[in-house]
Amino acid sequence: MNRRGFLSMLGLAAIAIPVAAAPAEAFFDWEEYRKNGNRRQGEKSTRKKVTGSGTTRKKVVAKKKTGPAYKGREIVTFQSSEKPGTIIVKTNERALYQVMPNGKAKRFLVAVGKDGFSWSGVARIGMKKKNPTWTPPAEMIKRTPKYAKWKNGMPGGIPENPLGVRALYLFDKGGDTMYRIHGTNAPSSIGTAASSGCIRMLNREVVELFNSTPVGAKVIVQ
Repeated sequence: MNRRGFLSMLGLAAIAIPVAAAPAEAFFDWEEYRKNGNRRQGEKSTRKKVTGSGTTRKKVVAKKKTGPAYKGREIVTFQSSEKPGTIIVKTNERALYQVMPNGKAKRFLVAVGKDGFSWSGVARIGMKKKNPTWTPPAEMIKRTPKYAKWKNGMPGGIPENPLGVRALYLFDKGGDTMYRIHGTNAPSSIGTAASSGCIRMLNREVVELFNSTPVGAKVIVQ
């Protein structure tokens, strides 16, 4: 073999050696790269989705669950041994039922007492008032000092009055329970537990209840 041939063989051997020794991952797999980004092939992902404090790689937006919009008072099937005209408030349903004859009732969506302020029991309508004056009790003024300006009563018939346009006062054997069924200046609270124990209704619906409920009617709050 002449010198030129010998040098050619050495050159080929030098090229072959590193290729043979190259690791498998040196052969780049574009499909693997597309799936796993620039992570080394064969590695498992250690990246975590962070949704709390710190670096957020993926923002999770929770969709607010909403029920069907309230369409107003409806007549429903309602079995009760109470006589027609009785008012039954089911606080867990946020609903007020006015018993009707023949297994029916008017159903109104209401706001009820929030945690720590809910009330249940049997009472009667002891008094009814149009455009009632609102007088915050001492306990409420203590919790919310800004109400002190109304310690002698907020006049009725103004938008700010939280009793709305009508109020039905609940009495028991001990007299005024200090709880009412009344309208509201916060219609968005209907269907929630938001009050200090009273039963709130939409103004247009409390007018209907006011007109169809006599003083002395029985009220059951469950």
